[in-house]
Amino acid sequence: MVIVLVVAYQPSLERLGMFIASAVAVVGEAELHDLLMRLVSEARSSTGARYAALGVLGDHGQISEFFYEGMDEETARKIGPYPTGRGVLGTVIRENTVIVVDSIADHPDSYGFPPNHPPMSNFLGVPVSVGDVAFGNLYLTEKPGGFDESDITFVTALSRIAGAAVQTSRLQGRLRTMAVIEERNRIARDLHDSVIQDLFAVGLGLQGLGARLGKTPEAEILDDAVDRLDDIVNALRAHVFELRTPTEGLPLSDRLQELVSRMGAVYPTRIRLTIEGMDRRPGLDDDTLLLIASEAMSNALRHSNADNLWVELDLREDTIRLEVGDDGTGFDPSEPSQGMGLANLRSRATDAGGTVHIESEPGKGTRVRVELPRRPQ
Repeated sequence: MVIVLVVAYQPSLERLGMFIASAVAVVGEAELHDLLMRLVSEARSSTGARYAALGVLGDHGQISEFFYEGMDEETARKIGPYPTGRGVLGTVIRENTVIVVDSIADHPDSYGFPPNHPPMSNFLGVPVSVGDVAFGNLYLTEKPGGFDESDITFVTALSRIAGAAVQTSRLQGRLRTMAVIEERNRIARDLHDSVIQDLFAVGLGLQGLGARLGKTPEAEILDDAVDRLDDIVNALRAHVFELRTPTEGLPLSDRLQELVSRMGAVYPTRIRLTIEGMDRRPGLDDDTLLLIASEAMSNALRHSNADNLWVELDLREDTIRLEVGDDGTGFDPSEPSQGMGLANLRSRATDAGGTVHIESEPGKGTRVRVELPRRPQ
């Protein structure tokens, strides 16, 4: 398409060389901001226009970003906010076509200029598209003698190349993001699969040794070491969620299944997971619920000596309901030794606008019930 346009108007070799140089300069920019500024600069210098600008369209078809050249900062500051797409600029946006006029004031859609705006007469507006989607519009004004067909051909071709370059830049950005995501996931997997599971194994070994020592000072020292390991494991688990959560994009039910599978692989306790209702979208407080579930399951797996553990998630209403229960030894929730862990669970839920109810008695197992309001992302 570009070659057809160039041949049709038979530009001079000098102009053709200028076009090639401009195109190379535009596509050579790695960052999107620099690419757009280079497009403005090349269009201005190649046509001889005094002013050039690029209006990037937002979600509602109005100008959301504005790149310009030829006007000093002081003048731009006096003019005020950048244009939103009225007048002839709006015509280019609405009609998505090339517009060239000898006098802006004579155009039927002319809106006038704000105070302190320099005078502008002739005008060339060219759409910039990314694929089939309108991306923005390139504006040129104040060319001595006015814009001719060669200028139109040049700028139109340059805008098409710029559109392709924008698309390439976006794809490169996504690839870079995917690379970062993969690295974060790798670190998260290493932390969970190696470090956390090793710490679990050490903690279980220390617990077993302490049980054999009975109520002795040495056993108390081992119990204290196990408690410190628990704190480290919980902190590492929180870091794992921080690493994984922004990249997962999975609904809560899928992530809970993964959590149960991973934690169940470490202990001999049987775990039953039940999910009621459908959940297709990630939620704002999914991390909080998963951390609560993780801590409740971890406490049960390490301390309850249970044969069975169940995790029940109910997504049928606007309030999410989660229960983590076991048939283990149970405990007295009022004991001071239980205070920190329970307070941590309640604090997480309260911060998310929810509640935690804990039921337990010695010899009768434990149930942790969580309710959180559903807040889609």
